[in-house]
Amino acid sequence: MLIRALIYFTFAPVVFAEGQHFKLKARASEIDARVKSYPKIGFVLKDKKGKAQDYQHASVDTRVAPNGRLAIWLMAPKQELMDRINSYGIHAIQVHYARQWFGKCCQERPVSEHCRGNMRLEAATGEDHSDEVAIAKPDSIKGRAFAFVKYLAKANPEGKWEQFLNKNQTDLNWEKVILTGASHGSTTASRLAKHTKVARVVAFCGPRDQYQSWQGLDSATPQNRFFGFSHVEDMGWAEFHYQRSWEMLGLHKFGPIVNVDQAKPPYENTRRLITDFDVKGDANRAHSSVTPGSRSYQDKSGALKHEPVWRYLFTQPVDQVGRSVASTNAAGKIKAQ
Repeated sequence: MLIRALIYFTFAPVVFAEGQHFKLKARASEIDARVKSYPKIGFVLKDKKGKAQDYQHASVDTRVAPNGRLAIWLMAPKQELMDRINSYGIHAIQVHYARQWFGKCCQERPVSEHCRGNMRLEAATGEDHSDEVAIAKPDSIKGRAFAFVKYLAKANPEGKWEQFLNKNQTDLNWEKVILTGASHGSTTASRLAKHTKVARVVAFCGPRDQYQSWQGLDSATPQNRFFGFSHVEDMGWAEFHYQRSWEMLGLHKFGPIVNVDQAKPPYENTRRLITDFDVKGDANRAHSSVTPGSRSYQDKSGALKHEPVWRYLFTQPVDQVGRSVASTNAAGKIKAQ
């Protein structure tokens, strides 16, 4: 099968004399012929005009000392973030997964406390967790990430992607994986981490899933491995949904909520980071401001001021934790459905 992968090269501060910043792109359907579309939930390989929707992205900078971790980004491609992840010595991929279901499934009122969590878990694992849809393993986050890394091991041998496969090469070694995402993606990343033990979770503007209870379930991933970063003018924060999830995940055990604009790394070794920089009352900007991009907090020269925060989120040793603080009962403050 012909794989139409695209490889690009960029430049970053040189650590090794040899190496390059590799950026790759390939369609899930060309990597694995078993993948398919789910039009009822908007999870498709091509849109109605025939435009491919299943491109997946990967990058690694072999000039940087390797960290031994693979970050899986959940949401639309975010190269500004992947570049930074690579600069920390971390490999990164973005996979095409089911996320358009959110406005189509679990629409009953009131929604059951497990519906969205089960739907997320089915999308993540390809296992039978939800009655709303049946997603096959090749179309799950796990299935597509595994197939992509196997492909990358051959397409980009310089990246040494095979280090993230298990001993028998039948799956990823999930304990080397960092699950990360924004909004819907951060929520799905957190839900998968409750089910499967991973190295770390980095949740931007999330997780949310108001009124769901999965955040309080027993966790395969230790609680100290979850990190969150949100803006206080984001609607999810204003309505206490992020705080609720953070407390249900147990993150208050590892430090207070710290405003990164008033503190320096390591931010009291906490897992709960916020920013309150001026977004002119724009909740949408607030929502997207916590990842690198045009809406991020900038100084007068245009430099992004949260660079130390992103490094902390992805590289702070998970065994270094802050002081435990009391719960604020954020779950009791969310608005009625």
